Amino acid sequence: MIPRLALSGILKSFGATQALAGVDVSVNPGEVLALLGENGAGKSTLMKVLSGVHQADAGTMLVDGQPFHPANPLAARARGIAIVHQELSLCDHLSVAENISLGSWPSRWGKLNRREMTAIAKAALECLGADIPLHARCTELSPAARQLTEIARSMAASPRVLVLDEPTSSLGSHDIELLFSAVRKLQASGVSVIIISHVIEECRAIAGRFIVLRDGASVADGILAETSDADLIRAMVGRPLTELYPRTPHTHGAAVLEVAPGVTLHGGEILGIYGLIGAGRTELLHHLFDPPRKKLAAGLGLVSEDRQGQGLLQGRSIADNLTLTRLAPYVTFGWLSGRKQAAATSSWIARLGVTCQGPAQAISELSGGNQQKIAIGRLLHHGAKILLMDEPTRGIDVGAKAHIYAQIGQLAADGAAVIVVSSYLPELLGICDSLAVMCRGQLTPARRVADWTREGVLAAAIGTSAA
Repeated sequence: MIPRLALSGILKSFGATQALAGVDVSVNPGEVLALLGENGAGKSTLMKVLSGVHQADAGTMLVDGQPFHPANPLAARARGIAIVHQELSLCDHLSVAENISLGSWPSRWGKLNRREMTAIAKAALECLGADIPLHARCTELSPAARQLTEIARSMAASPRVLVLDEPTSSLGSHDIELLFSAVRKLQASGVSVIIISHVIEECRAIAGRFIVLRDGASVADGILAETSDADLIRAMVGRPLTELYPRTPHTHGAAVLEVAPGVTLHGGEILGIYGLIGAGRTELLHHLFDPPRKKLAAGLGLVSEDRQGQGLLQGRSIADNLTLTRLAPYVTFGWLSGRKQAAATSSWIARLGVTCQGPAQAISELSGGNQQKIAIGRLLHHGAKILLMDEPTRGIDVGAKAHIYAQIGQLAADGAAVIVVSSYLPELLGICDSLAVMCRGQLTPARRVADWTREGVLAAAIGTSAA
């Protein structure tokens, strides 16, 4: 069988930085391939080469056995390559239908054919099984609906190769199953799908084969069903990761915050909150953090689930982002000392294990995991004693997750109180002391994690008596 897509010996450098150091990837028609690797392994750069954003320095690319050298994204799209990037690129001022058809709006006599555009968008959403109003502005959509809209746009292009980069990061379990059902339909029709994900369980549910990138090179490949999680993690991080959920001994102190009636947070406690998307988890954290200026002064800090839109200033440096809420130590007679700010930031970079070029580097140039470390580091720099963390490990690799889990454990050991909201139940059961479940805007009483079963948590999340 001629591979649908074959990449061989792909090299790409940016100055002295070798981003891709010899990547080999192939995927057959109708195959779902999992592309695995830590943040910074080269996956995003490879996708930009595939989509025509960057041109490879060396190597060959073939689509259906024919040379493939896209000069730009439109050229890649014309050859049947569709990519849904982790950071969404919707136009908020346009409708769902307009976004889905963006780049290929049907027209007649120079005028947009809205009837045909709506039909195209409707068909793409029906393929996903997603119920999203076609005429709604994208700015009005939930994160899950935005993600599904972006995926529908790629499907509307009738791709031969569909690349999904962390496609489930904003989706609940129901929407994930809708997505996987659509992927299976595409697979049955001969479309090749590459899924990039840090959630190994999801890769196993939808993909048959895997390829691992590390340090810009292909280092492992095989059949997922024949490879253990431990071997996959070892290939991704280059070492055994024996403690994915490290535990630092800590004790509970006095009550510091009433989260909801019957749910109280104590110093030195890690409280997990689980719930389906739309259950009200994020709204609860925003309520606890309102108004922000007052709550920051009282020692509360929030890590937003939306790194791009709310968590970080993408146009500013690492130093500016890390010290944003506490600049006073670096200001003299009204002037900000960049030297002092950079020195303090360098210390936090080392403590947090951030891979970067230094305090002056733009935050937007960092991988998702390193951006998240800076978002958490800002609260530590601020001196927050109560930390509200909304999906703190969304879209980051297993090595970065383990580092963040260790940081959370150390915070509790130092007496801080932490709330972790997550859609990923294993991490809540792995790092939290107690757990409460949100269902339709109501929070259950918190129980010790040991008193919950997985089935009980899921039952409480959907509001059944089995909880």
